[in-house]
Amino acid sequence: MSIQKDILLKDLTTFRIGGPAKHFCVVRNEDELIEAVNFSKKYRVPFFVLGGGSNILVADEGFEGIVIKMEMKGVTYKEEGTDVFVTASAGENWDSFVSQIVEKGLYGLENLSYIPGTVGAAPVQNIGAYGSELKDTVISVHVLDVVKDEYKDLSNTECKFSYRDSIFKEDPKKYIVLSVTFRLSNRGTLNIGYKDVQEYFDFKKIKEPTLKQVRNAVIEIRQRKLPDVKEYGTAGSFFKNVIVPNAQAQALLKKYPEMILHKVNDKKVKIPIAWILDHVCGFRGVKKGNVGTFRNQALVLINHGGATAAEIIALAQKMVDEVYDKTGIEIEPEVEYVL
Repeated sequence: MSIQKDILLKDLTTFRIGGPAKHFCVVRNEDELIEAVNFSKKYRVPFFVLGGGSNILVADEGFEGIVIKMEMKGVTYKEEGTDVFVTASAGENWDSFVSQIVEKGLYGLENLSYIPGTVGAAPVQNIGAYGSELKDTVISVHVLDVVKDEYKDLSNTECKFSYRDSIFKEDPKKYIVLSVTFRLSNRGTLNIGYKDVQEYFDFKKIKEPTLKQVRNAVIEIRQRKLPDVKEYGTAGSFFKNVIVPNAQAQALLKKYPEMILHKVNDKKVKIPIAWILDHVCGFRGVKKGNVGTFRNQALVLINHGGATAAEIIALAQKMVDEVYDKTGIEIEPEVEYVL
């Protein structure tokens, strides 16, 4: 493994923003990963593990430590009755992996189709879409405990999954994900209850969709809402949706009767921030200098070309402030800042 210097990170992120990594390496196996971590410890520089670069915003000044580009590959299958335990290495492309799963007729990940990034990044964020979350199928995550210099398997419970959160975000310098093991099924039940998915199949007049049809539906829906990364730099959805108490949601509903709500439990509901940004704050399709929001989706910030991280942060802060002023809701970035 070679450690390079001053590698420009904007070329390795979907936002196409960011300065150089002072040190940079690609790891394809456990020995190379240990070597990279030891470099970080020896020279007392921070490390950052880079997957597909799809959910991050890198500072214009770059990163002063070592960026570890994760490219471990491999997928294995183990059948036990109707269950199939699938282990995927951290460097596998997420959507390619989901495509492979669906082709094999395995249920459980189809609603998470067309999400950019790698398998290793998926549990960090506890990725979710259209009524499904990664935590629904994860059995364990194989990690390197950087602090203790040992490998371990963290169970689903030990990962502390919650909405767009996990133990890996709680303490980002403690664990590095090497692989993820899922329990999938060759006789699953399709989850098509989410509004967008339901409307898609109603329009197509498909009452009992197949596994592949659900994946194709999710891909089509996402393609309508999200910009083509070949045309724009983007990190996808920039902000998390918010979960609020029923009383707060009902008060907002009186003010904005058409606001969309998703029940979480008897006491809380989830509010899609895209609706607030669009219908309450009018942020859809705005442009400010080199940055803006996508014409079809106010939740998505885009780089029109030549944008800086500072410009993105300024627009994001303006959006945060306006949402709070008009609704009292505090929103948080889903995108990770690498500063």
